[in-house]
Amino acid sequence: MAAHAFSRLPQTVPLVSTANRRIQTDIPAPGTREVLERLEACESRSMHGQLPLIWDRAEDFSIFDGAGNCWIDFTSTIFVANVGHSNARVTAAIKDALDRPLYSCYAYANETRARYLERLVAFAGPPFEKAFLLSAGTEATEAALKLMRMHGQKQGKRRRGIICIEGNWHGRTLGAQMLSSNLAQREWIGYQDADIHHISFPYPWTLDGRSGKAFLEGELGRLHAAGIDLAQDVCGFMLETFQGWGAVFYPTDFVQSIEAVCCKYGILLAFDEMQAGFARTGRAFGFQHYGVTPDLICCGKGMGGGVPLSGVLGRAEIMDLPDIGNMSSTHSANPLVCAAGLAVIEEIEGRNLIAESARKGDLLFDGLGRLQARFPDRISRLLGRGMIAAVLFRNPTTGEADGLFTSRVAERCMQKGLLVVHTGRESIKIGPPLTITDAALAEGVDVLGEAIAEVAAE
Repeated sequence: MAAHAFSRLPQTVPLVSTANRRIQTDIPAPGTREVLERLEACESRSMHGQLPLIWDRAEDFSIFDGAGNCWIDFTSTIFVANVGHSNARVTAAIKDALDRPLYSCYAYANETRARYLERLVAFAGPPFEKAFLLSAGTEATEAALKLMRMHGQKQGKRRRGIICIEGNWHGRTLGAQMLSSNLAQREWIGYQDADIHHISFPYPWTLDGRSGKAFLEGELGRLHAAGIDLAQDVCGFMLETFQGWGAVFYPTDFVQSIEAVCCKYGILLAFDEMQAGFARTGRAFGFQHYGVTPDLICCGKGMGGGVPLSGVLGRAEIMDLPDIGNMSSTHSANPLVCAAGLAVIEEIEGRNLIAESARKGDLLFDGLGRLQARFPDRISRLLGRGMIAAVLFRNPTTGEADGLFTSRVAERCMQKGLLVVHTGRESIKIGPPLTITDAALAEGVDVLGEAIAEVAAE
Protein backbone atom coordinates (compact mmCIF):
# COMPACT_ATOMS: atom_id res chain seq x y z
CA MET A 1 0.00 0.00 0.00
CA ALA A 2 1.37 3.44 -0.93
CA ALA A 3 2.06 5.87 1.89
CA HIS A 4 -0.64 8.43 2.56
CA ALA A 5 0.29 11.87 1.18
CA PHE A 6 -0.65 14.65 3.58
CA SER A 7 -2.17 17.68 1.87
CA ARG A 8 -0.08 20.84 1.97
CA LEU A 9 -2.89 23.00 0.65
CA PRO A 10 -4.73 24.99 3.32
CA GLN A 11 -8.13 23.44 4.02
CA THR A 12 -11.03 25.10 5.78
CA VAL A 13 -11.54 23.31 9.09
CA PRO A 14 -13.75 24.04 12.10
CA LEU A 15 -12.24 26.70 14.34
CA VAL A 16 -11.21 25.55 17.82
CA SER A 17 -10.76 27.52 21.02
CA THR A 18 -10.33 25.68 24.30
CA ALA A 19 -8.03 26.05 27.29
CA ASN A 20 -5.48 23.83 25.54
CA ARG A 21 -6.11 24.12 21.78
CA ARG A 22 -6.49 26.91 19.29
CA ILE A 23 -7.15 26.54 15.56
CA GLN A 24 -7.85 29.95 14.00
CA THR A 25 -6.71 29.49 10.38
CA ASP A 26 -7.05 27.01 7.58
CA ILE A 27 -4.91 23.88 8.19
CA PRO A 28 -2.14 23.49 7.14
CA ALA A 29 -1.73 27.16 7.96
CA PRO A 30 -1.07 29.53 5.06
CA GLY A 31 2.64 29.57 4.29
CA THR A 32 3.25 25.96 5.35
CA ARG A 33 3.66 24.68 1.80
CA GLU A 34 6.20 27.37 0.96
CA VAL A 35 8.45 26.50 3.91
CA LEU A 36 8.27 22.78 3.13
CA GLU A 37 9.18 23.46 -0.50
CA ARG A 38 12.18 25.54 0.60
CA LEU A 39 13.37 22.64 2.71
CA GLU A 40 12.84 20.17 -0.11
CA ALA A 41 15.11 22.29 -2.31
CA CYS A 42 18.10 22.18 0.06
CA GLU A 43 17.64 19.31 2.52
CA SER A 44 17.89 15.55 2.12
CA ARG A 45 14.42 14.09 1.61
CA SER A 46 15.13 11.53 4.34
CA MET A 47 14.17 14.25 6.83
CA HIS A 48 10.72 14.78 5.32
CA GLY A 49 7.32 13.09 5.40
CA GLN A 50 5.89 14.24 8.72
CA LEU A 51 2.52 15.93 9.19
CA PRO A 52 2.62 19.39 7.57
CA LEU A 53 3.07 21.62 10.59
CA ILE A 54 5.69 24.38 10.84
CA TRP A 55 6.74 24.63 14.48
CA ASP A 56 7.35 28.19 15.70
CA ARG A 57 7.77 27.49 19.39
CA ALA A 58 6.89 24.84 21.97
CA GLU A 59 6.21 25.28 25.67
CA ASP A 60 5.44 22.51 28.16
CA PHE A 61 2.83 20.36 26.33
CA SER A 62 1.86 22.95 23.71
CA ILE A 63 3.12 23.48 20.15
CA PHE A 64 2.57 26.78 18.33
CA ASP A 65 2.91 27.74 14.68
CA GLY A 66 3.57 31.24 13.38
CA ALA A 67 -0.10 31.79 12.61
CA GLY A 68 -1.13 31.57 16.26
CA ASN A 69 -2.52 28.02 16.20
CA CYS A 70 -1.84 25.85 19.25
CA TRP A 71 -1.75 22.05 19.48
CA ILE A 72 -1.79 19.64 22.40
CA ASP A 73 1.41 17.67 21.93
CA PHE A 74 1.09 13.88 22.17
CA THR A 75 4.58 13.35 20.65
CA SER A 76 7.12 15.03 22.96
CA THR A 77 9.15 15.51 19.75
CA ILE A 78 9.25 11.70 19.53
CA PHE A 79 9.71 11.21 23.28
CA VAL A 80 12.39 13.87 23.81
CA ALA A 81 10.47 16.45 25.86
CA ASN A 82 9.77 14.22 28.87
CA VAL A 83 10.11 17.21 31.23
CA GLY A 84 8.11 19.45 28.88
CA HIS A 85 9.13 21.62 25.97
CA SER A 86 11.46 24.52 26.80
CA ASN A 87 11.48 23.47 30.45
CA ALA A 88 12.29 26.46 32.66
CA ARG A 89 14.89 24.59 34.75
CA VAL A 90 16.63 23.27 31.63
CA THR A 91 16.53 26.71 30.00
CA ALA A 92 18.04 28.34 33.09
CA ALA A 93 20.82 25.74 33.20
CA ILE A 94 21.70 26.32 29.54
CA LYS A 95 21.68 30.10 30.03
CA ASP A 96 23.97 29.76 33.01
CA ALA A 97 26.39 27.67 30.93
CA LEU A 98 26.27 30.24 28.12
CA ASP A 99 26.98 33.08 30.52
CA ARG A 100 30.05 31.31 31.93
CA PRO A 101 30.98 31.13 28.94
CA LEU A 102 32.11 27.61 27.98
CA TYR A 103 30.49 25.81 25.06
CA SER A 104 32.93 23.00 24.42
CA CYS A 105 36.13 21.57 25.80
CA TYR A 106 36.47 18.21 24.00
CA ALA A 107 37.88 15.60 26.44
CA TYR A 108 39.37 18.18 28.79
CA ALA A 109 37.72 18.11 32.18
CA ASN A 110 35.06 20.51 33.41
CA GLU A 111 33.24 20.59 36.72
CA THR A 112 29.75 20.50 35.21
CA ARG A 113 30.60 17.20 33.52
CA ALA A 114 31.72 15.74 36.86
CA ARG A 115 28.53 16.84 38.60
CA TYR A 116 26.32 15.50 35.84
CA LEU A 117 27.98 12.09 35.58
CA GLU A 118 27.83 11.64 39.35
CA ARG A 119 24.13 12.49 39.32
CA LEU A 120 23.43 10.35 36.23
CA VAL A 121 25.05 7.25 37.76
CA ALA A 122 23.15 7.82 41.01
CA PHE A 123 19.87 8.22 39.08
CA ALA A 124 20.46 4.93 37.23
CA GLY A 125 21.43 3.14 40.44
CA PRO A 126 23.29 -0.19 40.87
CA PRO A 127 24.87 -1.96 39.09
CA PHE A 128 25.65 1.05 36.89
CA GLU A 129 28.90 2.67 37.94
CA LYS A 130 30.16 4.63 34.95
CA ALA A 131 28.81 6.33 31.85
CA PHE A 132 30.09 7.43 28.44
CA LEU A 133 28.30 10.44 26.98
CA LEU A 134 27.56 11.08 23.31
CA SER A 135 25.28 13.23 21.16
CA ALA A 136 22.83 10.84 19.43
CA GLY A 137 21.13 7.57 20.26
CA THR A 138 22.68 5.71 17.35
CA GLU A 139 26.15 6.59 18.73
CA ALA A 140 25.17 5.07 22.06
CA THR A 141 24.11 1.77 20.49
CA GLU A 142 27.33 1.76 18.45
CA ALA A 143 29.30 2.20 21.67
CA ALA A 144 27.39 -0.66 23.30
CA LEU A 145 28.14 -2.89 20.32
CA LYS A 146 31.83 -2.06 20.71
CA LEU A 147 31.79 -2.72 24.46
CA MET A 148 30.01 -6.06 24.10
CA ARG A 149 32.50 -7.25 21.50
CA MET A 150 35.49 -6.00 23.49
CA HIS A 151 34.15 -7.95 26.46
CA GLY A 152 33.81 -11.05 24.31
CA GLN A 153 37.37 -10.53 23.10
CA LYS A 154 38.60 -10.32 26.69
CA GLN A 155 36.74 -13.53 27.52
CA GLY A 156 38.39 -15.32 24.62
CA LYS A 157 35.14 -16.09 22.79
CA ARG A 158 35.58 -17.88 19.47
CA ARG A 159 33.28 -15.37 17.75
CA ARG A 160 31.77 -12.08 18.88
CA GLY A 161 28.13 -12.58 18.04
CA ILE A 162 25.30 -10.31 19.09
CA ILE A 163 21.71 -11.54 19.31
CA CYS A 164 19.04 -8.95 18.47
CA ILE A 165 15.27 -8.95 18.09
CA GLU A 166 13.50 -8.66 14.75
CA GLY A 167 11.61 -5.41 14.43
CA ASN A 168 13.72 -3.59 17.03
CA TRP A 169 15.28 -0.33 15.91
CA HIS A 170 18.67 0.93 17.12
CA GLY A 171 19.67 3.78 14.79
CA ARG A 172 20.88 4.62 11.30
CA THR A 173 24.67 4.34 11.49
CA LEU A 174 26.33 1.17 10.23
CA GLY A 175 26.56 -0.89 13.41
CA ALA A 176 23.17 0.28 14.65
CA GLN A 177 21.53 -0.67 11.35
CA MET A 178 23.18 -4.09 11.50
CA LEU A 179 21.61 -4.55 14.93
CA SER A 180 18.23 -3.50 13.51
CA SER A 181 16.45 -6.06 11.38
CA ASN A 182 15.01 -4.01 8.50
CA LEU A 183 16.78 -5.65 5.54
CA ALA A 184 15.63 -3.05 3.02
CA GLN A 185 17.03 -0.18 5.07
CA ARG A 186 20.43 -1.81 5.39
CA GLU A 187 20.88 -2.91 1.78
CA TRP A 188 23.20 0.07 1.29
CA ILE A 189 25.79 -1.64 3.51
CA GLY A 190 26.39 -4.28 0.85
CA TYR A 191 26.91 -7.17 3.24
CA GLN A 192 25.50 -8.63 6.43
CA ASP A 193 27.59 -9.15 9.55
CA ALA A 194 27.64 -12.93 10.00
CA ASP A 195 27.96 -12.48 13.75
CA ILE A 196 24.83 -10.42 14.25
CA HIS A 197 21.84 -12.73 14.68
CA HIS A 198 18.14 -11.91 14.86
CA ILE A 199 15.41 -13.86 16.61
CA SER A 200 11.68 -13.24 16.29
CA PHE A 201 9.76 -10.80 18.47
CA PRO A 202 7.20 -12.49 20.75
CA TYR A 203 4.14 -10.53 19.65
CA PRO A 204 1.08 -11.41 21.72
CA TRP A 205 -0.71 -12.42 18.50
CA THR A 206 2.06 -14.88 17.53
CA LEU A 207 2.65 -16.68 20.81
CA ASP A 208 -0.18 -19.15 20.19
CA GLY A 209 -0.46 -19.98 23.86
CA ARG A 210 3.28 -20.43 24.37
CA SER A 211 5.04 -18.79 27.28
CA GLY A 212 7.73 -16.22 26.62
CA LYS A 213 10.29 -18.69 27.91
CA ALA A 214 9.14 -21.41 25.50
CA PHE A 215 9.15 -18.91 22.63
CA LEU A 216 12.76 -17.97 23.41
CA GLU A 217 13.82 -21.61 23.66
CA GLY A 218 12.44 -22.20 20.17
CA GLU A 219 14.27 -19.20 18.72
CA LEU A 220 17.58 -20.10 20.38
CA GLY A 221 17.11 -23.65 19.18
CA ARG A 222 16.95 -22.30 15.65
CA LEU A 223 20.28 -20.52 16.16
CA HIS A 224 21.79 -23.69 17.62
CA ALA A 225 20.65 -25.66 14.57
CA ALA A 226 22.48 -23.10 12.41
CA GLY A 227 25.72 -23.92 14.25
CA ILE A 228 25.80 -21.01 16.70
CA ASP A 229 27.13 -22.00 20.12
CA LEU A 230 25.94 -19.60 22.81
CA ALA A 231 28.96 -20.19 25.01
CA GLN A 232 31.59 -19.68 22.33
CA ASP A 233 29.95 -17.59 19.60
CA VAL A 234 27.84 -14.98 21.39
CA CYS A 235 29.05 -12.08 23.53
CA GLY A 236 26.00 -9.80 23.66
CA PHE A 237 22.21 -9.59 23.65
CA MET A 238 20.65 -6.28 22.56
CA LEU A 239 16.99 -5.50 23.22
CA GLU A 240 15.01 -2.38 22.48
CA THR A 241 12.98 -2.05 25.68
CA PHE A 242 9.76 -2.33 23.70
CA GLN A 243 8.97 -2.74 20.02
CA GLY A 244 8.97 0.88 18.92
CA TRP A 245 6.27 1.14 16.25
CA GLY A 246 3.58 -0.33 18.49
CA ALA A 247 4.89 0.17 22.04
CA VAL A 248 4.79 -3.63 22.34
CA PHE A 249 6.42 -4.87 25.54
CA TYR A 250 7.85 -8.38 25.78
CA PRO A 251 6.39 -11.08 28.01
CA THR A 252 8.24 -10.77 31.32
CA ASP A 253 9.37 -14.40 31.28
CA PHE A 254 10.85 -13.92 27.81
CA VAL A 255 13.21 -11.21 29.09
CA GLN A 256 13.95 -13.01 32.33
CA SER A 257 14.86 -16.13 30.35
CA ILE A 258 17.23 -14.04 28.22
CA GLU A 259 18.89 -12.79 31.40
CA ALA A 260 19.30 -16.38 32.61
CA VAL A 261 20.91 -17.37 29.29
CA CYS A 262 23.27 -14.40 29.51
CA CYS A 263 24.33 -15.31 33.04
CA LYS A 264 24.87 -18.97 32.09
CA TYR A 265 27.03 -18.31 29.02
CA GLY A 266 28.91 -15.13 29.93
CA ILE A 267 26.87 -12.91 27.58
CA LEU A 268 26.30 -9.20 28.24
CA LEU A 269 22.70 -8.01 28.32
CA ALA A 270 22.11 -4.52 26.87
CA PHE A 271 18.91 -2.49 26.64
CA ASP A 272 18.24 0.28 24.14
CA GLU A 273 16.30 2.69 26.37
CA MET A 274 16.05 5.59 23.90
CA GLN A 275 12.25 5.81 24.00
CA ALA A 276 11.72 4.12 27.34
CA GLY A 277 14.18 5.88 29.63
CA PHE A 278 13.93 8.84 31.97
CA ALA A 279 10.49 8.21 33.47
CA ARG A 280 8.59 7.66 30.19
CA THR A 281 7.06 4.30 31.17
CA GLY A 282 6.30 5.03 34.83
CA ARG A 283 9.71 3.75 35.89
CA ALA A 284 13.08 5.49 35.76
CA PHE A 285 14.00 3.05 32.97
CA GLY A 286 11.79 0.69 31.03
CA PHE A 287 13.84 -2.43 31.71
CA GLN A 288 12.70 -2.23 35.34
CA HIS A 289 9.29 -3.55 34.28
CA TYR A 290 10.91 -6.94 33.61
CA GLY A 291 12.66 -7.47 36.93
CA VAL A 292 16.09 -7.93 35.30
CA THR A 293 19.48 -6.25 35.70
CA PRO A 294 21.18 -5.35 32.41
CA ASP A 295 24.93 -4.98 32.03
CA LEU A 296 24.53 -1.95 29.74
CA ILE A 297 21.81 0.57 29.00
CA CYS A 298 21.81 2.94 26.02
CA CYS A 299 20.02 6.24 26.59
CA GLY A 300 19.08 9.37 24.66
CA LYS A 301 15.98 11.37 23.65
CA GLY A 302 14.42 12.35 27.02
CA MET A 303 17.87 12.31 28.62
CA GLY A 304 18.67 15.81 27.34
CA GLY A 305 15.32 17.58 27.47
CA GLY A 306 15.76 18.82 23.92
CA VAL A 307 19.54 19.12 23.54
CA PRO A 308 21.62 16.44 21.76
CA LEU A 309 22.66 14.15 24.61
CA SER A 310 22.94 10.37 24.74
CA GLY A 311 24.99 7.85 26.64
CA VAL A 312 25.83 4.33 27.68
CA LEU A 313 25.88 3.24 31.32
CA GLY A 314 27.35 0.06 32.74
CA ARG A 315 29.58 -1.56 35.29
CA ALA A 316 33.07 -0.08 35.60
CA GLU A 317 34.78 -3.26 34.40
CA ILE A 318 32.87 -3.03 31.10
CA MET A 319 32.96 0.73 30.64
CA ASP A 320 36.73 0.79 31.18
CA LEU A 321 37.51 -1.81 28.51
CA PRO A 322 38.55 0.78 25.88
CA ASP A 323 41.97 2.31 26.46
CA ILE A 324 42.36 6.06 26.91
CA GLY A 325 41.39 7.72 23.64
CA ASN A 326 39.88 4.54 22.19
CA MET A 327 36.27 5.65 22.73
CA SER A 328 35.61 9.37 22.55
CA SER A 329 33.66 11.93 20.55
CA THR A 330 34.29 15.59 19.77
CA HIS A 331 31.16 16.88 21.46
CA SER A 332 30.83 14.23 24.17
CA ALA A 333 30.00 15.65 27.58
CA ASN A 334 30.30 19.30 26.59
CA PRO A 335 29.27 21.70 29.36
CA LEU A 336 26.07 22.85 27.65
CA VAL A 337 24.52 19.39 27.33
CA CYS A 338 25.75 18.29 30.75
CA ALA A 339 24.08 21.32 32.32
CA ALA A 340 20.85 20.47 30.51
CA GLY A 341 21.07 16.78 31.43
CA LEU A 342 21.59 17.63 35.08
CA ALA A 343 18.54 19.89 35.01
CA VAL A 344 16.46 17.08 33.46
CA ILE A 345 17.28 14.72 36.33
CA GLU A 346 16.60 17.46 38.89
CA GLU A 347 13.23 18.12 37.22
CA ILE A 348 12.28 14.43 37.15
CA GLU A 349 13.14 14.00 40.81
CA GLY A 350 11.90 17.40 41.99
CA ARG A 351 8.50 17.01 40.34
CA ASN A 352 8.18 13.29 41.06
CA LEU A 353 7.71 12.61 37.35
CA ILE A 354 8.30 8.86 37.61
CA ALA A 355 5.24 8.48 39.82
CA GLU A 356 3.36 11.07 37.76
CA SER A 357 4.09 9.13 34.59
CA ALA A 358 2.60 6.01 36.15
CA ARG A 359 -0.45 7.89 37.46
CA LYS A 360 -1.12 9.75 34.24
CA GLY A 361 -0.50 6.54 32.30
CA ASP A 362 -3.45 5.02 34.13
CA LEU A 363 -5.60 7.99 33.10
CA LEU A 364 -4.39 7.72 29.50
CA PHE A 365 -5.13 4.02 29.19
CA ASP A 366 -8.50 4.40 30.90
CA GLY A 367 -9.43 6.96 28.26
CA LEU A 368 -8.06 4.88 25.40
CA GLY A 369 -9.90 1.85 26.74
CA ARG A 370 -13.17 3.77 26.45
CA LEU A 371 -12.28 4.59 22.84
CA GLN A 372 -11.64 0.92 22.10
CA ALA A 373 -15.03 0.02 23.59
CA ARG A 374 -16.58 2.71 21.40
CA PHE A 375 -14.80 1.59 18.21
CA PRO A 376 -14.26 -2.18 18.66
CA ASP A 377 -14.32 -2.80 14.91
CA ARG A 378 -11.61 -0.19 14.29
CA ILE A 379 -9.23 -0.42 17.27
CA SER A 380 -7.63 -3.84 17.40
CA ARG A 381 -5.21 -3.31 20.29
CA LEU A 382 -4.00 -0.83 22.89
CA LEU A 383 -0.38 -1.33 23.86
CA GLY A 384 2.21 0.38 26.06
CA ARG A 385 2.84 1.34 29.68
CA GLY A 386 3.01 4.60 31.56
CA MET A 387 3.06 7.55 29.20
CA ILE A 388 3.82 5.61 26.04
CA ALA A 389 0.87 4.11 24.22
CA ALA A 390 0.02 2.79 20.78
CA VAL A 391 -3.43 2.49 19.23
CA LEU A 392 -3.53 -0.16 16.49
CA PHE A 393 -6.22 0.14 13.83
CA ARG A 394 -7.78 -2.49 11.57
CA ASN A 395 -10.13 -2.63 8.64
CA PRO A 396 -13.59 -3.48 10.03
CA THR A 397 -14.42 -5.68 7.05
CA THR A 398 -11.24 -7.72 6.66
CA GLY A 399 -9.77 -7.37 10.16
CA GLU A 400 -6.40 -6.57 8.60
CA ALA A 401 -4.09 -3.74 9.67
CA ASP A 402 -5.28 -0.44 8.21
CA GLY A 403 -2.42 2.00 7.71
CA LEU A 404 -4.36 4.34 5.43
CA PHE A 405 -7.16 4.83 7.95
CA THR A 406 -4.54 5.45 10.64
CA SER A 407 -2.82 8.15 8.58
CA ARG A 408 -6.13 9.88 7.94
CA VAL A 409 -6.92 9.86 11.66
CA ALA A 410 -3.51 11.38 12.45
CA GLU A 411 -4.14 14.09 9.86
CA ARG A 412 -7.62 14.81 11.22
CA CYS A 413 -6.19 15.10 14.74
CA MET A 414 -3.78 17.76 13.46
CA GLN A 415 -6.65 19.67 11.90
CA LYS A 416 -8.41 19.64 15.28
CA GLY A 417 -5.44 20.80 17.40
CA LEU A 418 -3.84 17.53 18.50
CA LEU A 419 -0.47 16.25 17.29
CA VAL A 420 0.08 12.47 17.48
CA VAL A 421 2.95 10.29 16.30
CA HIS A 422 2.33 9.12 12.75
CA THR A 423 4.25 5.86 12.33
CA GLY A 424 3.39 5.25 8.68
CA ARG A 425 1.69 1.96 9.48
CA GLU A 426 -1.37 0.80 11.44
CA SER A 427 -0.36 2.43 14.72
CA ILE A 428 -0.72 5.88 16.21
CA LYS A 429 1.70 6.39 19.07
CA ILE A 430 0.99 8.63 22.00
CA GLY A 431 3.67 10.04 24.28
CA PRO A 432 2.86 13.46 25.75
CA PRO A 433 5.32 15.37 27.93
CA LEU A 434 5.11 13.94 31.42
CA THR A 435 4.21 17.43 32.63
CA ILE A 436 0.90 17.56 30.73
CA THR A 437 -2.11 18.42 32.85
CA ASP A 438 -4.78 15.82 33.52
CA ALA A 439 -7.30 18.04 31.72
CA ALA A 440 -5.17 18.39 28.59
CA LEU A 441 -4.50 14.65 28.56
CA ALA A 442 -8.22 13.90 28.72
CA GLU A 443 -8.97 16.53 26.08
CA GLY A 444 -6.40 15.00 23.72
CA VAL A 445 -7.97 11.55 24.07
CA ASP A 446 -11.39 13.06 23.36
CA VAL A 447 -10.03 14.73 20.21
CA LEU A 448 -8.60 11.41 19.06
CA GLY A 449 -12.05 9.89 19.51
CA GLU A 450 -13.63 12.68 17.46
CA ALA A 451 -11.10 12.12 14.68
CA ILE A 452 -11.74 8.37 14.59
CA ALA A 453 -15.49 8.91 14.42
CA GLU A 454 -15.26 11.49 11.64
CA VAL A 455 -12.86 9.53 9.45
CA ALA A 456 -14.84 6.31 9.97
CA ALA A 457 -18.04 8.10 8.94
CA GLU A 458 -16.42 9.21 5.69
